[in-house]
Amino acid sequence: MASPDRSRTLLRRMALLLTVLVLAITSLSAYIRLSRAGLSCADWPQCYGERLRQAQQGLASTAGDSDAVAAARFAHRIVASAALLIIVAMVVVCFSARPVRWAQGGAALALLALALGLAVLGRWSSDARVPAVALGNLLGGFAMLALCSRLVLPAGAALAPIVRVWALLCVLLLAAQIALGGLVSASFAATSCGGFADCLSAARGLPWSALDPWREPALGGAPPVNPSGALAQVLHRIGALALLVAIAPLALAAWRHRRRLAGALLLALLACTIGLGIAMASAGPTLAMALAHNLAAALLLTTLFELSRGPATADQR
Repeated sequence: MASPDRSRTLLRRMALLLTVLVLAITSLSAYIRLSRAGLSCADWPQCYGERLRQAQQGLASTAGDSDAVAAARFAHRIVASAALLIIVAMVVVCFSARPVRWAQGGAALALLALALGLAVLGRWSSDARVPAVALGNLLGGFAMLALCSRLVLPAGAALAPIVRVWALLCVLLLAAQIALGGLVSASFAATSCGGFADCLSAARGLPWSALDPWREPALGGAPPVNPSGALAQVLHRIGALALLVAIAPLALAAWRHRRRLAGALLLALLACTIGLGIAMASAGPTLAMALAHNLAAALLLTTLFELSRGPATADQR
């Protein structure tokens, strides 16, 4: 049985370590997924989606995993196992403390549910042919990172209720944008169109079923590999403009409400996320840019989620 001060300190240390591990897990998962998809492959863009295209044609895959991908897969399993052990320990600490730390315990249980769900989903991740599996991994990992932030960071000055609601709406908007970005990636839509006008033209007339994450993308042999991915591309780019309109004023509101670090971080992460997206759209996606875009989006979601929290309760102090 841990004393209140000791359990609080122990929880924050474990949550900090867990945050680092979850960041590593999401980055490794993105690296494995994007590398297997063929992003930045040697004869780009002809090799893009080659693994799935050969499977759809009933051919044996000639695109084996590189040594780097094999090492990343091994590291992912080790780090994920360590994260699961830490989450179980956090649950034990929360509910063995006196008084019971209900707020942190609820977050720890949610983390445990997400970790177990992702472990089950991982059984289908390697050979998944529908985007829904990649989306589940992506959103589950980002949700874990956001929950970790609640356990690591002490509660700052509570924002006005209307600003917290605004932050929560931005969280939902960004989650939808992340899902669209994941759909672009998982449906091999990186080469579906070029500039914004080109994407609008390519998306005209496409059915909404093109956004169905349970629909296996039909890949062609030459770019654009998946022409129907232009619809997801258009919506993802429109979503970026919506995020700019919604988050920039929120950052200024946070600055005025004594949350200057969070406000500055919001603006920096928003600029980084959108800037990387523009760079990939104009110059063509590379593996490094896609991984940085993924990381910036994860940190942006975490910052927004933190701003949406209310005043600290007694067991959170």
